[in-house]
Amino acid sequence: MKFLIAGGGTGGHINPGIAIARYIRQKQKDADILFAGTQRGLETKLVPREGFELRLIKVRGFKRKLSKDTFVAIKELFQGIWEARKLIREFKPDVVIGTGGYVCGPVLFVASRMKIATLIHEQNAFPGITNRILSRFVDAVAISFKESKKFFKSARMLVHTGNPVRDEILEADRTASRQKLCLDKDTPLVVVTGGSLGAERINQVVCDMIVNHYKSSDFNIIFSTGNDQYQKILDQLGSGLPDSITITPYIYDAGSIYSAADLIICRGGAITMSELPVLGLPSVIIPSPNVTANHQEYNARALEKQGAAVVILEKDLNSNLMYQQIMSLLKDRDQLLKMARNARKMGITNATEKIYSMITEIIKKQ
Repeated sequence: MKFLIAGGGTGGHINPGIAIARYIRQKQKDADILFAGTQRGLETKLVPREGFELRLIKVRGFKRKLSKDTFVAIKELFQGIWEARKLIREFKPDVVIGTGGYVCGPVLFVASRMKIATLIHEQNAFPGITNRILSRFVDAVAISFKESKKFFKSARMLVHTGNPVRDEILEADRTASRQKLCLDKDTPLVVVTGGSLGAERINQVVCDMIVNHYKSSDFNIIFSTGNDQYQKILDQLGSGLPDSITITPYIYDAGSIYSAADLIICRGGAITMSELPVLGLPSVIIPSPNVTANHQEYNARALEKQGAAVVILEKDLNSNLMYQQIMSLLKDRDQLLKMARNARKMGITNATEKIYSMITEIIKKQ
């Protein structure tokens, strides 16, 4: 059986596609799986590393303001539709799955018009315009947050599946992780991350907090700066940092580090918002204001509404507020445990299995 997965741009779109592809391979050893993406996205690095074939299509997003780029985007959209049709005719997939990014538009639209089984997976609480449009054409829509259900009223099949979560998160063990990181049982661990690229505002506030407020006896810190800002942060903080602070450009062993943490300071990306509940990890979320339709705040508010997180908008963020919020939560153990329980109630560990069931169902209906 042949599966075409379209997803691109950020890890938040690509990793769910990879998780689905892995699960398909578990269920069907001889499955033929092909990814479609663009040259500009992270898929050019992530997909081949996982051993899957990737084909590239030329397409880009539209700017909200009319400009010369708008006409370039329109031209590339028509080119993308032509390339998507050519790819689908050559590969002849039994099903086409979209996990987000501009590439989904032409690929899923063409597949639906060609009467091929189609499914889109929406990671965010506030769906992007592409998926909202595609939901009128595809056979099934999988959503990660119940809050997004109202945006897909025209969907033929709508299932709340959650986001696929990495195996390293699902299999993480807190006790083993803390031993691995040589953490004592009494000192809390706070993990700070702005994502793979880092978050400049969060990084600066954390630096100010370390310089002006932090004492090594307060809590341990693992501070992920993002690859681009790592050296800048090291230069700014200088040498002589206490052993209680670890600065890293990227969190590679997310399973161990997240499961060992007592609190995480993070952005509101959809995948992170799905991983924290699985771990029962309380969080202080600072949504990025620089994303389409402010979707990170919608994701964050979904956790806050259930009492699993505290949300601080970036415009309100400063080092004093961050330090006070961290210390307030760490000192109130009952509140922290309550947040952990509330988070765990939201955790979905079988999202990939649910999505696979939807895929097999729509294939049978073709």
